[in-house]
Amino acid sequence: MRFAAGSAMTVFLLTGCMVGPKYHAPSPLPTATAPPVTYKESPTQFPDTDGWKVAQPQDAMLHGKWWEIYGDPELNALEEKLNIDNQNIKQFFENFMEARTLIAEARSQLYPTVAIGPSYSRSRSSSNLGVSGTANPGHESSLGSLPADISWAPDLWGKVRNTIHEQQYNAQLSAADLENEKLTEQASLAEFFFEIRGQDALQKLLDDTVVADNKALEYAQAQYDTGIGDRISVVEAQTTLQSVQSQAINLGVARAQFEHAIAVLVGANPSQFSIPVKPLLTNSPAIPIGMPSALLERRPDIAGAERTLAAANAEIGIAYAAYYPTLTLSASGGFESSTWKHLFDWPSRVWSIGPSVSETVYDGGLRRATVNQFIATYNGDVASYRQTVLTAFQQVEDNLAAVRLLSQQILKQQEATKSAEEGLELEMARYQTGVDPYLLVVTAQTTLLTNQQTLATLHVMEMTSSVMLIEALGGGWDRTQLPTPADVSKKMDKSETVIQQ
Repeated sequence: MRFAAGSAMTVFLLTGCMVGPKYHAPSPLPTATAPPVTYKESPTQFPDTDGWKVAQPQDAMLHGKWWEIYGDPELNALEEKLNIDNQNIKQFFENFMEARTLIAEARSQLYPTVAIGPSYSRSRSSSNLGVSGTANPGHESSLGSLPADISWAPDLWGKVRNTIHEQQYNAQLSAADLENEKLTEQASLAEFFFEIRGQDALQKLLDDTVVADNKALEYAQAQYDTGIGDRISVVEAQTTLQSVQSQAINLGVARAQFEHAIAVLVGANPSQFSIPVKPLLTNSPAIPIGMPSALLERRPDIAGAERTLAAANAEIGIAYAAYYPTLTLSASGGFESSTWKHLFDWPSRVWSIGPSVSETVYDGGLRRATVNQFIATYNGDVASYRQTVLTAFQQVEDNLAAVRLLSQQILKQQEATKSAEEGLELEMARYQTGVDPYLLVVTAQTTLLTNQQTLATLHVMEMTSSVMLIEALGGGWDRTQLPTPADVSKKMDKSETVIQQ
């Protein structure tokens, strides 16, 4: 008994050991320097320019439903539907559910395995065995058995615990991937939505231009019919009108494709989905961009990349555990009897118990190579993590510059459009008084339409760039929303394990 108690105490103490390196998150930037105090392309760095401004205070950030910053009820409704019915999001959610089950699978290795195998057999031995050691040759016999086997391999060196940690980190990575997919789908929807709004604005612009060109054609025709004008003016007016009509028809292609794309995003059949026509072009709202140091806590892809590092570090510990011996404790017991009547009698009991230890003494360098493999994997993941951080800063700077410069370009383009309108009015007056030919009117019309289309396109670009900026900033997510190892390890309820039909 003293020996058994001593062995149990030794096993208990050894199960507290964990081999392998302890995880410490590496610096997110290659140079190990802190992020800048402000973004290089922030409008606050260009105080003397007009255009888009960031929201104040400087350290504020978006939270929750970021799309509500645009104040469009229709966009809000579509985003809510996307969060429920988008099939890509559902796929990533199920991937997360699967990752959680792997934690339970790994944790099961901490406990003993118990198996029972009741059996019954009736047999007859041959009577023609001659000289044989078989008892009672030629007789029938019965054997009933009710055995129970217990086997346990204590986690002496932390292999199982490192496996559990690895799966917990992988589940956190899966949760971050889910949030990143949500953000990607939400941003795509917003971009397509503003593209449709832009197409509707362009459609209205071309429809108004068709009306104006029709009037110009009627005037040129009337002038020709009365002998005041010439035929070439009529032909030029017809050409201008027909060209604009062609452009107006072509706009329907892009709008239909954007509408179909939104239908798929919200889980609807494109054949049964439509978005009402609503020509609306607005300036980008003020977006709180926060401090650059906050970006590391706002991006789900950065959080996921860091969790990949933690999982890779746990894999190194698992590989190191192969250098140490494995202890297995086994026991079996039960009852055996030739009759059911005496199966559970005390003399019918059988049992065996004993530990075993195994240790690899030579493997041709397999364990060393395995450790080196996972160290290389970890180092590669460090580079990937830092690349993700650098790319995040690049995306924020790119879209900050885009929104800021586009807002300034819009101001200039508005002035150019206003000048083109005035130029067309002056040229039409000169044509009507017979000073200039109609060809100059056509040129002025083309100039105005080009400037109007450019202005509408710039508005769309500014809005989509603002969406891309919000996406680059991480939307309304932050690292506090990432589930902890304890959260992902909780037992799933029945509603999470139902097979979908």
